Amino acid sequence: MRKELSKRLQALILIRVIVVTLLLGSFYVFRIGYDKLLHPAAFSSFIIFLYLLTIFYALIMRWVKQDRHFYIFAYVQIVIDIVSEVALIYITGGIASIFSFMFPLSILSAGIVLNRRACYIISTLSSILYGTLLDLQYYNMIKTPPGVFFTERDFLYNIFAAFMAFYLVAFLSGYLSDKLSRATRSLEERDTVLSDLKAFSRYIIESMPSGVFTTDLSRRIITFNSSAQDITKLSQNEVTGKTPEDIFPFLQDFTEPLDRIEGEMQRNGDTFPVGMRLSPLKDGAGKSIGMIGIFQDLTELKAMEAEVKRKEKWAFIGELSASIAHELRNPLAALKASVEMLQERKVSGEEADRLMQIALSEMDRLNGIITDFLLYARPQNLNKKPFDLHQSLRDVVTLLQSAETDRKNVTISAKLEGSLVITGDAKQMQQVFWNLGINALDAISENGSVDIYTSKKTGAVEVVFRDTGTGISAGDIENIFYPFYTTKEKGTGLGLSIAQKITEEHGGKIVVQSKGAGTGTTFKVILPVT
Repeated sequence: MRKELSKRLQALILIRVIVVTLLLGSFYVFRIGYDKLLHPAAFSSFIIFLYLLTIFYALIMRWVKQDRHFYIFAYVQIVIDIVSEVALIYITGGIASIFSFMFPLSILSAGIVLNRRACYIISTLSSILYGTLLDLQYYNMIKTPPGVFFTERDFLYNIFAAFMAFYLVAFLSGYLSDKLSRATRSLEERDTVLSDLKAFSRYIIESMPSGVFTTDLSRRIITFNSSAQDITKLSQNEVTGKTPEDIFPFLQDFTEPLDRIEGEMQRNGDTFPVGMRLSPLKDGAGKSIGMIGIFQDLTELKAMEAEVKRKEKWAFIGELSASIAHELRNPLAALKASVEMLQERKVSGEEADRLMQIALSEMDRLNGIITDFLLYARPQNLNKKPFDLHQSLRDVVTLLQSAETDRKNVTISAKLEGSLVITGDAKQMQQVFWNLGINALDAISENGSVDIYTSKKTGAVEVVFRDTGTGISAGDIENIFYPFYTTKEKGTGLGLSIAQKITEEHGGKIVVQSKGAGTGTTFKVILPVT
C-alpha cells in the first residue's frame, strides 16, 4: 500500500509541475488577459513559489515512511493546492478569473490519490474558500478588475454553479475512486491467490517423485523439475532450450503427444529404461501453450516385473505339471487295469477283446493329450503369407457341419461374402477356428445355432463365433484359457489354450463375452491387418 501511495504522490507532483509550466507559464508568456490582473507583480512570484513548493514536496517524499504519514502528506499537498488556487483566482481577478476550473482538478486529485471521503472534504473546503473570496469581492473588500461589472445575481449564480460543480465532481470522482480501489484490491487478491497457486503448483511439481518437464510451442524445454534432474543427472541449465528428443533419444520417431511410451537413455555411460507420458500443455482458456512430459526410471520396476514373471513361470510350470499328471493318471489307470486282467488270463475271449479295445482307446487318449500338449508348449514356426480368411472359414464351416450336428439339431450359419485377404499361417489359423467351432458345438445341448461372421475394424479384423449354448459363468470365464482347464466331461482343456497361443503369435487376441449360464457365448478373434 505504501508503494502505491508513493507512486500516486509522485504522479501528483509531476502533474503539478506540468500544469504550472504549461498553463500558468503560457499565461505569463503570452499575457492573455494580463491587463485584468489585480496584482501583476505577484503573479511571477506566485509561479516561482509553486516551483519551489514542488521541489520541497519531492525532498520531503524521501522522509515519509509510514502509510499514515503518506495520507497526511497527501492531504497537506491538496489543501495547499486549494489555497494556492484561491490565491491564483484572487490575483487573476476573482470572479472574473479564468482559473476557477482548477478546483475540480484538486478534487479529482483527492479522489485518485486518497478516497471518496477526501473528495467531499476537498470539495467542501474549495466551496468555503471560493465562496468567501467572492463574498469579499462582492462587498468590495477585494477589488474587482477595472472595467468588469457583476450584479448580485451574477455573484450568487457563480457561487451556486461552483458549489454544484465541486460536489458533482466530488461525487463522480469518489465513485470512480471506490470502484478503482475495489478493483485494485480484487486484482491484488487475485494476484496473491495466483502467486500462491503458482508457488503451490511449483512445490507440488518439485515434490513429485516422477520427472516432469514442460516445453513451449517450439518444443523447447522451459522447466525441468528436481526429480527429472535426479533421474537424468542433467541440470536445468543443461536442458533449457533443448528439445525432448535431445534428452530422450527414443522420442526421435514421435512428434505428436503420446499416451504412453517406453524407451532407453544413457546416464553416466549406462543405459536404463524410461517410461514416459506426453500430453498437450494448455492454459486456462484451453489453448495449447506447449507440451508436458512425465517420466520415471523403470529400472527397479523392470527388475520387479522380471522377478514376478520368473515366479509366475515356475508357478505355472508347477500347475501345468500337476494338470498333466492328473490328465495322464486316468488313462494310465484304465490301461493298467486292462493289462492286468489280460495278464491273469481269467477272462473270456470276448471280454479280452473288449479289454484290448479299452487299452487301445486309452493309448489313443494318451497320445492325443501329449500331442495337444506339445502343440501348445512347443514354439511353432509360422509360415506367414497372404490367404483368404473367408475361404478358410468356409472350409471350417464345412467340417463343422459334417460333425455330429444332426443329432443335436444345431444350425451353423456363416455370413462370409466375397474374399478377405490377410497375412498369416492359414493352417494354424484354421486350427484356431476349428477349436472355437467345436467349443461352440459342445456348448449347445439341443436345438441351437452357431453364427460365424467377420467384421472389419480400423487396422484389424474380427472373426466372431456366437452360439446359443449354455454360456459361461463369471467364475469360469477367467480360467477358460488356462491349460487343462475344462468344464466338459470329455476333452483335455487345451483347445482354447492352443487357440489363444496361435492367435497371440499372429499379433492378435481372443475376447470372450458371456452374461452367464444359459445366455450363450461370443468369441472374437481380433487379428491385425497390415
